[in-house]
Amino acid sequence: MPDIIEVYGKNAGKVWKTLENCGPCNTTTVIKNTGLTQEDFFVAVGWLARENKVWFNEDTYELKPANYENYIGENAGKVWHILNTYNELDETYIPKLAGVTEKDAFYAIGWLAKEGKISATKVKPKKVQTKYRLK
Repeated sequence: MPDIIEVYGKNAGKVWKTLENCGPCNTTTVIKNTGLTQEDFFVAVGWLARENKVWFNEDTYELKPANYENYIGENAGKVWHILNTYNELDETYIPKLAGVTEKDAFYAIGWLAKEGKISATKVKPKKVQTKYRLK
């Protein structure tokens, strides 16, 4: 089974390729073309923002230098801080404890994954969730 962080990088590649082929796209179009879940799409965008490769405005994404890197970076700092405090959290608690939206939490997770600062494990209580922790 591949490492989840490695999968996030591959998902970022799928989003990048879709934007390269289609030009500016909205979330629905990218998700349809990549087969990603909405959460995995947002993680991939966070990864690409850390690489300074994706620009977005509301619901339009395109390949050009990032415009939200400070915003996502600040939220990544909030997520890092709560993971440092709590050691390990599943994805349902991260937005609440970090004080960010779910979407922003997933962007931040992608950012931290690209930096190699987190690890993740899929767990399966009632539904599959992902637990995150610092490396």
